[in-house]
Amino acid sequence: MKRRIMKLFLIVLALALLCVVPPPRVRATFPGVNGRIAFQADTGSGNQIYTVRPNGHDLRQVTHVNVGEANAPDWSPDGRRIAFEHPQDTADICADIAIMNADGSELVDLLQPNPHICEGEPSFTPDGRRIVFERFNIDTGEDAIWSMNIDGTDRRLVTTGTGIGVTDPNVSPDGNTLSFVGFNGLDFGEALFTVGIDGSNLNQLTPFTIDLAIKQDWAPDGQHLLVGTYANSSQLGVSANIATIRPDGTDLRYLTHYQGGDVNAFVGSYSPDGRWIVFRLQDHGSYGLFRMRSDGSNLQVILGFSSFRPRLIDWGPRSLGAEDEDNQD
Repeated sequence: MKRRIMKLFLIVLALALLCVVPPPRVRATFPGVNGRIAFQADTGSGNQIYTVRPNGHDLRQVTHVNVGEANAPDWSPDGRRIAFEHPQDTADICADIAIMNADGSELVDLLQPNPHICEGEPSFTPDGRRIVFERFNIDTGEDAIWSMNIDGTDRRLVTTGTGIGVTDPNVSPDGNTLSFVGFNGLDFGEALFTVGIDGSNLNQLTPFTIDLAIKQDWAPDGQHLLVGTYANSSQLGVSANIATIRPDGTDLRYLTHYQGGDVNAFVGSYSPDGRWIVFRLQDHGSYGLFRMRSDGSNLQVILGFSSFRPRLIDWGPRSLGAEDEDNQD
């Protein structure tokens, strides 16, 4: 969170220095058999990546990074690896992308040489060959979506969005469309956008006033996107809720209906079989990991309410040869 605030501050500073006037008033699940759920959580000395079975059993801390934090995990389509955001230094302001095995072994940083370039919010493409990610240039203030090979080579610009700020890119299951969250200048309203994987046909799907959560996800069949609304709202009495929307921006439907501001639902992702949605439920300052059916019914506890705060949650597929994941239905 502090890195997000710092990045937003740097964007504002860069825009001011460049005399840019902002306009008026942000990872996909691929089809498969349900495997483990990954998320970041604060250990008390910084965020680390955890995984857990869908029934709440076998909670594991899979990163133990000594420099900065480990954030924003994303499962590879085969369920064997996790890409995540790994800070470059203890200041935890700028980050690179890293890849590791599902158990945390063989961690590799996909470093780029410029310390003023921050890269994060990684997400695999459906074929598992590339990663899309957010790239922020501290010197110029440019925030954009890029892609690269999984070994860090062949970095390519995809889109700068509307030119104010972008985050959380996710590629559709058919590989043709990229969704992301875009910012709206100094008031930090957030909206959902789509663009062709080649950077063409930029479309805004929601108004900035809906103030989306940074996390969003494609349904495994590509027919809907999962979003969170009013997740950053400072308005008293306004709760964050989870909804779905079609890729053309129509048919926004709410799956949760919390009110009052004390109970909030924060988007995670679809399950690989498309039948479930995993998310964080916040109730009067306590946090739990929950799942519900993709129509919003059948709410179930994965990790009960506590001070443990799972964030940026991604439900991965079961890898070939992995142990059975019980309680899937």
